Amino acid sequence: MNTQLLTRLLTSAPSFAPLILRVPAGIIFMAHGSQKLFGLFGGYGLEGTGKWMASIGLEPGYIMALLAGSGEFFGGLALLIGLLTRPAATVTAFTMIMAIFSVHIHNGLFLQNNGYEYALSLLVICLFLLVQGAGRISVDQWIVSRLTRR
Repeated sequence: MNTQLLTRLLTSAPSFAPLILRVPAGIIFMAHGSQKLFGLFGGYGLEGTGKWMASIGLEPGYIMALLAGSGEFFGGLALLIGLLTRPAATVTAFTMIMAIFSVHIHNGLFLQNNGYEYALSLLVICLFLLVQGAGRISVDQWIVSRLTRR
């Protein structure tokens, strides 16, 4: 990849604010992805999640579960460490848009009714990271510092 393009993709303002959002969002996404992929934390694993996704019209269910779980788990890991933060934020934002419109939108805003407020909050965090980048303490920033030393 072109060094200039990579530098533009990874560069962000030297702020600590993204770190405050990246770490908890990364942990939350990894936990939800672990439920879908591995059946951890009370999740149903790929087979069970795939059947549920198929039951709500997301076909093929197994593939959709694999995509959603991988996007959440690996996207969350990338957010957590600040590696390719903008692409990871794009993937996790997309998973939240899908969750909002395929599962939660008809239940209203509030979480107590299985509404979309929680997914919306995560979506907004992802959009912030997409615009802002990873911030000062991140693998992205470390890579940029190495690229610009040349």
